[in-house]
Amino acid sequence: MKLTVFLLCFCALFTFESQAQTFRGLDKSPMDMAYYPDDYAHDRKFAPDKINGETAKVRVIYSRPALKGREIVGTLIPLGKVWRVGANEAPEIKFYEDATIMGKQVKAGTYALLAQANEQSKDMTIILSSDVDQWGAYSYDQKNDVLRVNVSPKKISESVENFTIQFAKGNGKEVLMRMAWGNGVTEVPMTF
Repeated sequence: MKLTVFLLCFCALFTFESQAQTFRGLDKSPMDMAYYPDDYAHDRKFAPDKINGETAKVRVIYSRPALKGREIVGTLIPLGKVWRVGANEAPEIKFYEDATIMGKQVKAGTYALLAQANEQSKDMTIILSSDVDQWGAYSYDQKNDVLRVNVSPKKISESVENFTIQFAKGNGKEVLMRMAWGNGVTEVPMTF
């Protein structure tokens, strides 16, 4: 009996050992999540529905590629082509309530977050698409656009190695979705 139990445990150990070695390594562009209010995700364990009386307004799930000394615009972000904002799958932006982005209405819901760097005007077109299940922007189709707005990137003094999205308070009731990479930041103002 003891020998049988020992052999079963021994076989299970080898089976587990062989399965554990089949996992791939960490993603080169790990996933991250940003909420507004910014502290919503960190403090929700204490008050899952509200933070300081506020519920979550917006959430973005995205992947964070690293700069690694590469040129951003024209290389990592193609000029004149639609780009997933980040890496891997097109990021998902979820609005928990209706929003207004640069004067344009967006219904509560989940959308793909895409962008296009415009060569002549040096601005960035931010795109929300109803096609949320796409890898990169390879299957992008403009007919699925829910919103297109143009914003002008700004220079920042501190270099950001990994692409980052964060939300911050703007003027009055305005919320800024801030996307930073390298020495540039693009801010998209929205209200709820």
